[in-house]
Amino acid sequence: MARVFNHQLGRVMSYWFPENRPERQFAAVFDTNKCIACQTCSLACKTTWTSGRGQEYMLWNNVETKPYGFYPIGWDARLLEALGPQAWKDGVYEGRTIFEAAPAGERLIGFAPEELDYAHPNLGEDESAAAVDKGAHLIAGRANAWMFYAARICNHCTYPACLASCPRGSIYKRREDGIVLIDQGRCRGYQECVRGCPYKKTFFNPVTRTSEKCIACFPKIERGLQPQCFANCIGKIRSQGWVSTPDAAREDNPIDYLVHVRKVALPLYPQFGLEPNVYYVPPVHVPAPFLVQMFGPGAPAAIETYRSAAHDRTLAGLFTLFGCTESTIARFAVRGDTAIAWGNDGEELVRVPVREPVTIRAPWDESLAVPRWNIP
Repeated sequence: MARVFNHQLGRVMSYWFPENRPERQFAAVFDTNKCIACQTCSLACKTTWTSGRGQEYMLWNNVETKPYGFYPIGWDARLLEALGPQAWKDGVYEGRTIFEAAPAGERLIGFAPEELDYAHPNLGEDESAAAVDKGAHLIAGRANAWMFYAARICNHCTYPACLASCPRGSIYKRREDGIVLIDQGRCRGYQECVRGCPYKKTFFNPVTRTSEKCIACFPKIERGLQPQCFANCIGKIRSQGWVSTPDAAREDNPIDYLVHVRKVALPLYPQFGLEPNVYYVPPVHVPAPFLVQMFGPGAPAAIETYRSAAHDRTLAGLFTLFGCTESTIARFAVRGDTAIAWGNDGEELVRVPVREPVTIRAPWDESLAVPRWNIP
């Protein structure tokens, strides 16, 4: 096995191939605090890519309710248990990754879901972590009963487990943008990629007898446009762009700013060792131990930074740009009360106010000589 550096773990780890980063890396940030689980993203992906025979159960994009939601069932809980203790110290992961914990003769630890594991995509939907018998209220932003929505797509990892586990060499990472794809001509349907991916975002098509997965809508990416699930998100929780390594981060790059500069967006289960490139702003109302397990030790600090966005013009301005353009935002700036975004070619994409103007109307309309009413 090769030795590669994983900046999310803060250390060198073992992987089956040498480090070979693309020219630029596809990445995204999801703000979990704004997701309402409307599933518009899931339907946009479904109607675009997985409406064919053998794809009926495939959800390349899904939204699940944590802590009890899974698709497929137990995808993360089962792997966390198999992985064992996952300790962090001063931002460095001291546990083993799924590659380092692999038993003899195996490339990684994983599992192949059963058919019934995919039969309940809404398992645990809107179920909270505790019962609410007679109503409840928040105290200082904390609550015993909590839940949040986790929108998931393929992470297009820097060190993909699907790629490492494929005996046919049919999975590859595009040099130009880091998107992970499957060569359908080489795939023989061994399903090792399904077993290997810890996020369970590779699927087997029983009709074509090949594996399929999220392709990050690369035909749109090549035109400077964001994927379908991003463009159709009515909650404006998503932004797609390009992520750098920490030493090369740029403050005018929106993904770099959120991930490396302000560290408000974190990877999903970084301890697995794949260096995933979809990042999440953690929910502000969830107990810290759960968030540390899910997003790493930076979760508490990320929440504090997110809470301060109301008093941080740059951070607030960047979040207002989420969902305001279908084009990929490569660079941004906040000037005065305006947030500005530019595309891959340097063209200006959109300008939005950092804060919407508020107008307070008098209860009596002098011109019409009638009272004004607030109608629900």
